[in-house]
Amino acid sequence: MKYVNSILEKCSTRRGFLVLLVICFWVKTMVAYFVDFRLGITNPFQFFIVLINPLATTCLLLGIALYFKSSRIFYPVALLIAIANTVLLYLNVIYFREFTDFMTVSTMTGYSKVNQGLSGSSLALTNIHDIIYWIDLVVIIGLLVTRKIKIDRRPLNRRIGLAVTSFSLLFFAVNLSLGEMDRPQLLTRTFDRTYIVKYLGLDAFTVYDGIKSQHNNDMRATATKSELNDVLKFTHKHYAKPNKKYYGIAKGKNVIILHLESFQQFLIGQKINGREVTPFLNKLYRSHSTYAFKNFFHQVGQGKTSDAENMLETSTYGLPQGSLFAQLGSDNTFQAAPAILKQRRNYTSAVFHGNIASFWNRNNVYKNMGYQYFFDASYYDTSGDRSLGYGLKDKLLFRDSVKYLQALQQPFCAKYITVTNHFPYDLDKEDTNFKTTDTQDKVVDNYFLTAHYLDQAVHEFYNYLRKTGLLKNSMIILYGDHYGISDSENKNLAKALNRDPDTWDDYDNAQLQRVPFMINLPGRKDGYVSKKYAGEIDVLPTIMHLLGLSTKRYVQFGTDIFSKQHDQVVAFRNQDWVSPSFTSVSGDIYSNRTGQLMKLTKRQQAQVKKDKDRVTEELSLSDSLNEKNLLRFYHPKGFESVDPRKYNYADEYEKEKRIIAKRGKKSTSLYSKEGNTEKDYKTDAPEIHHKSTDSNRIKITNPDANNDSKR
Repeated sequence: MKYVNSILEKCSTRRGFLVLLVICFWVKTMVAYFVDFRLGITNPFQFFIVLINPLATTCLLLGIALYFKSSRIFYPVALLIAIANTVLLYLNVIYFREFTDFMTVSTMTGYSKVNQGLSGSSLALTNIHDIIYWIDLVVIIGLLVTRKIKIDRRPLNRRIGLAVTSFSLLFFAVNLSLGEMDRPQLLTRTFDRTYIVKYLGLDAFTVYDGIKSQHNNDMRATATKSELNDVLKFTHKHYAKPNKKYYGIAKGKNVIILHLESFQQFLIGQKINGREVTPFLNKLYRSHSTYAFKNFFHQVGQGKTSDAENMLETSTYGLPQGSLFAQLGSDNTFQAAPAILKQRRNYTSAVFHGNIASFWNRNNVYKNMGYQYFFDASYYDTSGDRSLGYGLKDKLLFRDSVKYLQALQQPFCAKYITVTNHFPYDLDKEDTNFKTTDTQDKVVDNYFLTAHYLDQAVHEFYNYLRKTGLLKNSMIILYGDHYGISDSENKNLAKALNRDPDTWDDYDNAQLQRVPFMINLPGRKDGYVSKKYAGEIDVLPTIMHLLGLSTKRYVQFGTDIFSKQHDQVVAFRNQDWVSPSFTSVSGDIYSNRTGQLMKLTKRQQAQVKKDKDRVTEELSLSDSLNEKNLLRFYHPKGFESVDPRKYNYADEYEKEKRIIAKRGKKSTSLYSKEGNTEKDYKTDAPEIHHKSTDSNRIKITNPDANNDSKR
């Protein structure tokens, strides 16, 4: 007790109080570094840097309070700084658990566009030890209130504040020098944000990223048309001619894109307890009417699903930081699939999605892309147990979209964004009887449950397409948007894949980034499973060529997978890459034949350098294109710039009915040809027998409907 009283007495001075806050924040940061983050510490020197890197910025920030003589200002300022720093730390902890990455300023500024619908996921990401991040502040405030820590009303000389500031800056300079010793060009070669946090700390990373983001904003404002030249030179040289055998084989057909949320390739053919996880998709994958690709990789960054959508719609990459949809999508210029198909083949375009319209800023981005219809959660009954944290359950999404799908004028391009197979992979018990794994990891075990449910939902939708005749007149694209099990969970997943967790390494993580990609063309008999390497960036030129549309005039970074000139080097957003021969992870080169690190021959070194340089150039040019909005300067032949003011996503069904009435016998909708087909949809979803309730797991809003009501 005497020792405690001695500490409290020392903390009752301003200097002691600040030392207490610094120590507490240092402890919390160490917990984050060694428990929640994965910083890749490989030697004692890096360990030492990690131990000291929070001190300089923490002292610098808390030292601001020393410039205030009044105790009424000093203590609130010190506490507010400590709380703000803790909030920043904890938000990064939560974010890292989901994305295995750190929050950028772009991510923070775009948070309002992605936060709705995240509450369930965020809660699932919390751990019992998270109390450590907050308990110190509660205790310190309590000690101040009970006067166990007394208020020191004696003003300090401002020279003390200057001394602390000077010491902090000097200490940071030493810290930076140590970091540069271990990692040369630390601030100029930032392909991995983990390095900045590991060597300089989270506060320094946030400031650095903020400066870099402002620099990017300035570049966007001052960009000129001439900066597009390098982009055009690359894409024209990189262009792959279509394969005559497949060019135009889907001409005039409807395009139905099934976005399989968080669906990874290892699920195809996977059995759990002797039962297939995805029996229908397995059958479709091996069908003679399907072209499937076993070495197809997702290429998303922090934007995850939105990055995948962007690549499929535009054949350009997402941003190196944050989400292109959230950060730039509201005013970016796109030359996307919906506008191209409308202008060249008079396609109707629509998106069906059971979450709110503003999630990932879709309600704005889709207008800039030229999507004519967007049926978001406001068009469905999502009450009670019909929805999960990310929106309407998949079986209900497909079923309840029928009345909107059948009213679309044909040919149409319709995209379904499923959500049930989304982290944290929760599912009501009555929705499945599948017996899953027992890895002791809830995320991994539940993943197989929701994947099985998604498979059933797709099967039901296919049955409807077949019964109504839409199937034979459509090309169906199925793809997984990104990983479902993060790298931090992969060792637990290894058990389910009959792999040894102790031998699991970075090479295995990279190989697990495969996702399914299937092009199903009912009526074709020459389908096969291809071994070609490809990624999401390649989908748009592939689809366009199948539809008989030339892509040479557009700025697209991908290449037609069927083309003999297809580029099989697949770039990842963090500048890692994979090819038929090599896998590059953080600069280490693995052999795809052995899975082991390689000692390269001179010939192999030359090939690796060529592939690496191409990946770096491609990502850099795509970033320049989007960050500077360079497409506003480019006008390909026959393409009319999209005017987002022409689109409004309120009262979509009424618009469809008006068009049907106006066209009369010339209407090409399924409804006009076959009548109401809602009765043809069969589902075993138990929720269809449940009554609607006032409760809802998601907050339903439609910004366009709200805007209409204000006008």
